Amino acid sequence: MVLSQPPLSASRLRRASLDAVLGFAWDTDVFTVSDVLEAVGLTRSTAIDVLEELVGRGLLVELPNARAVGEYSKGRPARRFAFRPDAALVVGVDAGRASLTVTLADLRGDSVAVRRLGVDREHDSGEERRQATAALVDAALTESGFSRPDVAALCIGVPAPVSARGESPAHRDGFWRRMNPEFAELFGAWAPLVRVENDASLAAVAERAVGAAVGCDDFVALMAGERLGAGVWVDGRLLRGAHGGAAEMVAFDHVNGVEGAWGLGHRAASLARTAQAEGTLPAASALRAMDPAQIDGKAVLGLAERGDPGALDIARQVGETLAVIAGVLGSLFDSTRIIVSGAVADGAGPVIDAAVRALPQELDLPVPEIVASTLGGDIVSVGAVRAAVEAARAGALDLPAFAAAG
Repeated sequence: MVLSQPPLSASRLRRASLDAVLGFAWDTDVFTVSDVLEAVGLTRSTAIDVLEELVGRGLLVELPNARAVGEYSKGRPARRFAFRPDAALVVGVDAGRASLTVTLADLRGDSVAVRRLGVDREHDSGEERRQATAALVDAALTESGFSRPDVAALCIGVPAPVSARGESPAHRDGFWRRMNPEFAELFGAWAPLVRVENDASLAAVAERAVGAAVGCDDFVALMAGERLGAGVWVDGRLLRGAHGGAAEMVAFDHVNGVEGAWGLGHRAASLARTAQAEGTLPAASALRAMDPAQIDGKAVLGLAERGDPGALDIARQVGETLAVIAGVLGSLFDSTRIIVSGAVADGAGPVIDAAVRALPQELDLPVPEIVASTLGGDIVSVGAVRAAVEAARAGALDLPAFAAAG
């Protein structure tokens, strides 16, 4: 039996036309009415009417016609339009454990300004974190010649599970709510659209938008520096869970061969210090002579990439652990790709090579490929900006700043 759909009302048809044309314009450079007709499928009169409304709302601009710029000589000159990425700002905030980063960007996500602040772990209560983050956002706006009314959407990433409402659950030592001290309420007091997300989830947003997961519907962005974190994309959607705890890495406390949520960088440094103390490093390894205080994940993995024998053996051990991690994630989520993301990705080649060799033993499903991200240590900021753009794109027509005239 075929069920008929009720006809759309005039207002819903109008909104659908506005959404379709705005979506086309958001992704397009200069375009004409004919371009809109071909892409969206409206009548010419409706397309012109919608374009004029979007110009009136301040989201599009009409440019000099084709004849005026020397691109047309016969007949009626084509009207030319363009999206206005400067019509408002979006704000992406990486509220990390050790630092805060605020990025101002236009409506297409192109950076306008970046401001950073280190976090004093001795003075990092929830209230201090709220005040520092709010002050950094305001400072970034003021120093760049903007103010709060210029902001259409704001997204903030935190090292804690986050529900769809922007809230973090209680934790045994209060850490999660200290990292997310009601940011949704704080910024929702003035920003029109606010989105709070787990930092690894924003890494997944970044990878899907501009990184190693463009066009991929089933992948995991694995933040793997000091601590493990995973942003999971399944069937083309970001996986969150009831409390934002989908893929919470505490599960690896109970997995043989992993025994904890420590990241790849932490593991590499720990293994190197242990090998140095026990005198088991090869004579040719530069790790033998290093000050233990200077041994960190970046140093060890950098040496491994340059062929240091001691560092290569450590990379192999870390890679075998990564294979177990990837096997668990691949089995749970049936992913086609595991992306090692964050600052650690830059030197993760030897670790990934070892993991790829070991991975087929870790799961029965088709083996996901393991790749290194190219987005670097600012990946959460990139994801926060992209998520803010998504929010602005979905909600722009409902914002007072872009209200219809009359």
